[in-house]
Amino acid sequence: MNLPRFDELPVIEPLGMRHAWDVFGAEDNLGTLNLITPERVVCALAEVRHGRTVNLSRPLSWPSPPLYNRAELSHEIFRKDRNRWDDRVASFYPQSSTQWDGFRHIRCREYGFYQGVVDDPPEMGSRLGIDHWARRGIVGRGVLLDVVGYLTAREGRIDALAERAVTAEELTEAADAQGLTVQPGDVLCLRFGWTQGYEGLPASARESMAAMTSGMAFAGLRADEEMARLLWNWGVAAVAADNPAVEVSPGDPKVGSLHRRLLALLGIPLGELFDFDELARLATAEGKWSFLFVSVPLHLVGGVGSPANAIAIL
Repeated sequence: MNLPRFDELPVIEPLGMRHAWDVFGAEDNLGTLNLITPERVVCALAEVRHGRTVNLSRPLSWPSPPLYNRAELSHEIFRKDRNRWDDRVASFYPQSSTQWDGFRHIRCREYGFYQGVVDDPPEMGSRLGIDHWARRGIVGRGVLLDVVGYLTAREGRIDALAERAVTAEELTEAADAQGLTVQPGDVLCLRFGWTQGYEGLPASARESMAAMTSGMAFAGLRADEEMARLLWNWGVAAVAADNPAVEVSPGDPKVGSLHRRLLALLGIPLGELFDFDELARLATAEGKWSFLFVSVPLHLVGGVGSPANAIAIL
C-alpha cells in the first residue's frame, strides 16, 4: 500500500497530534493490520525453515497476582455425569495476561477512539470490536528486536523493572545492530527483559506490584512523537512487547501517552506481556530475527481486548 508518510497525516489542531483515521477508509476496524496483505502472508511463509513452533503466550493465570488490581482467574473443573467432565472460568480479564489491546481500549479525549468514534463501547454496536481482528487473525512476518540485549551490550546491566524510556533512535540502532530491516506489514516484537525480571521477584514484591493501579515502573518505548513517526514510517502492522504496556512506565505526562498516539490516532494494535525469551535465545543462536507470526484473538463480539494465543514458527 502507498501509505502517506507520518508528516503528511492530518493534525488535530487543538492537540497538535497527527491521525490516520482516513487512511484505510471511513468504516475501517483493522487499522495497520490492513498492511498484512495476502501477498505479505505468502512471503511470510518463506520465513519458516525448520517448522519449529515457539509459544509466545504466558498462561491465562499469569502474572500472579494479576497486575493493576485485577481479580485472580478462577478455573473450575467439574463432572457432568458418569463419563463427562467440563470446566469453566470466572473473573476472566481478557487483558490480564499475554494480550492485545483493541481499539476500544483507549480514546483520545473528546476526539474519540480510533477513526474518531466518539460513542462509548456499549453504544458502538460492532464498531472497533476485537472480533474484527479475530475473523482474519494476525498472521504475517514477525521480527524480534532484542532491545534489552542491545542496551546491555552498550551500557551494561539494564533493569527492566525500572523506568527506562527507549528512544526512536535507540530502537533504530538496535535494529541496525541485529542487521534487521523492518518491512511494511511486519509485526514488531520487542523484548525489554521484563518477563525475566518479574520471574525473579519474591512473592512479596509481586504482591506489592499487583496492588498498584498506576505508577508501576518498567522499561519501555518513549511515548513521544518521534516514536510514533518511526513506527508509522516503518509500516508496522502491530507492536507486541514483553512488558505490561509497550511504552515506558510511569513515563512523563509532558511527553504524553503512546497508547493514545498508536491505538487511538494511528490505528496500530498493541500487544503486551508476550513471552519472547525462548524466541530470543533461538534467534541469537541462529542469527535470524524474523519468523512467521501467528496470533488469533478470541472471537469476542465487541471485545475491548483479547488473549493473544500467539506462536512463532521458525
